Amino acid sequence: MIQIHLNGELREVPGGLNLAALLEWLKLPADRVAVERNLEIVPRSQWGETIIRASDRLEVVHFVGGGSFGSAAPFRVGG
Repeated sequence: MIQIHLNGELREVPGGLNLAALLEWLKLPADRVAVERNLEIVPRSQWGETIIRASDRLEVVHFVGGGSFGSAAPFRVGG
């Protein structure tokens, strides 16, 4: 296990995961989130090759729909 910062909170997660596997381990809907790692947005196309390392700082934003058609608002996923 390694420690990372997820949305400002210290979390222990399995070592050696890539970003896509981490989202799956956290049971987050990959099709509705955006991820920032160490102050840089990680394009979805790079999630499979982005290895999570100890002390990484991740911000995960979950987009939720509602309101008028086509609108989506960001919602910060809790750690």
